[in-house]
Amino acid sequence: MKDRITVGTKLLLDFMFYSGIVVTATVPLSVYLYGYVDEHYVQYYIPLVLLFAVSGVFAVLVIYELRKMMRTVIADDCFQKENVKSLFRMGNYSFCIVVLAVLRLFLYLTSAMLVIILVFIIAGLFSKVLAQVFDKAVNYKLENDLTI
Repeated sequence: MKDRITVGTKLLLDFMFYSGIVVTATVPLSVYLYGYVDEHYVQYYIPLVLLFAVSGVFAVLVIYELRKMMRTVIADDCFQKENVKSLFRMGNYSFCIVVLAVLRLFLYLTSAMLVIILVFIIAGLFSKVLAQVFDKAVNYKLENDLTI
């Protein structure tokens, strides 16, 4: 069962990574086309494209870090310093997305953006705390390895 979950998660992260790149690359077209539905997207085209594109880059970077961590799970060697760094970076990327989402509130306020802000604040805090937990675990592992 563990192998299926691991492989499924790896495939999902790969799909999200590559589709995230495509979605981020097509933000200018998407915002332009959505302008036919919502006039705010026409009025604030350039700022929205910039905010969505930069947010997309940070989201892809979060998934990139998750994919790197997933490789260590597959190799059955999770407790290493590189995962601590990845978790720390994921927290930074999440907080960057929060800042960009807050900036978007000045252009176009929606309740969904408030939810996104809350989700990424929680994700950023979770990543930072988990980085500290992983750091302690890595240190204990290294001490234990030296003892043997």
